[in-house]
Amino acid sequence: MSRVYEVMFIVRPDVADEDLDKLIAGFSTTVANGGGVVKSVEKMGRRKLAYLVRKFNDGNYVLLVLEASGPVVLELERRLRVTEQVIKFITVRIDEEEKRLAKVKALRGTRRKMSAEPAAHEPAVAEAEPAHSNA
Repeated sequence: MSRVYEVMFIVRPDVADEDLDKLIAGFSTTVANGGGVVKSVEKMGRRKLAYLVRKFNDGNYVLLVLEASGPVVLELERRLRVTEQVIKFITVRIDEEEKRLAKVKALRGTRRKMSAEPAAHEPAVAEAEPAHSNA
């Protein structure tokens, strides 16, 4: 069963751009060989890390969005773990979140249609007089 994942990984800051492109191509090939599809690759550039990771203060962030099965993602994570240039990574399944957001948007769309219709068939509600206190 194919699911959608976001894989964010941080590469050491001393890695050249050409080597980073080779690294991304290698990970994309791993996904493709397993029967998955890389939907998008976003190189987010060099950023400062929140805390010291393997003696580095900053790193090159890369975001992969892919559609693959579980075993393909496990193999990709294994390769990320053993690649020396990668100092940190995280994988998040996002297909459930996309389904939830689509459901919320659909619900909002039906509410807007309902509120846009004039409420001519509803009876007028009389305002209740406030209760007086005898203090």
